[in-house]
Amino acid sequence: MLDLRYVKKLVEMLDQSSLDAIEISTEKGLKIRVSKAVSAPTPAMAPMPTTVVVPAPAIAADVQSPRVSPAAGMPAMAAPASDAAPAVALAEVKSPMVGTFYAAAEPGAKPFASVGMRVSKGQVLCIIEAMKIMNEIESDHAGVIREVLATDAHPVEYGQVMFRIDPNG
Repeated sequence: MLDLRYVKKLVEMLDQSSLDAIEISTEKGLKIRVSKAVSAPTPAMAPMPTTVVVPAPAIAADVQSPRVSPAAGMPAMAAPASDAAPAVALAEVKSPMVGTFYAAAEPGAKPFASVGMRVSKGQVLCIIEAMKIMNEIESDHAGVIREVLATDAHPVEYGQVMFRIDPNG
């Protein structure tokens, strides 16, 4: 029987080290692999839901390049390019872990962050549940939320972009 506390300890050790992965095999043939990098899913895994790209509000009409939905691999609708205005460099907030994305503290509550909302550095943007632990994800940037790319109560992958923030907004 696999003790989940043991796996949790492996995850904590990996987070605190410079290693990319830990793999342990037992004499009974049990293999445990914990990795920081996102790997291709094995055939035994269920398919993950696709990521939904939420279009930016009309305020962000100066974005010049099309956004690509990472799940679909298809370009999403882009705002019309303006010849006079330079492109806005949006800061990305990526998931630091694999888990379930929650936009609010509890079902039906107001989301921590939404499109058009001004956020400050260190402000909680969402919660990611991983191994029954609720992890508050804070903003590394101050600015205005232009895109929310994760869907409430759906899985997120390590390194997946969840928010795009306009630091000049």
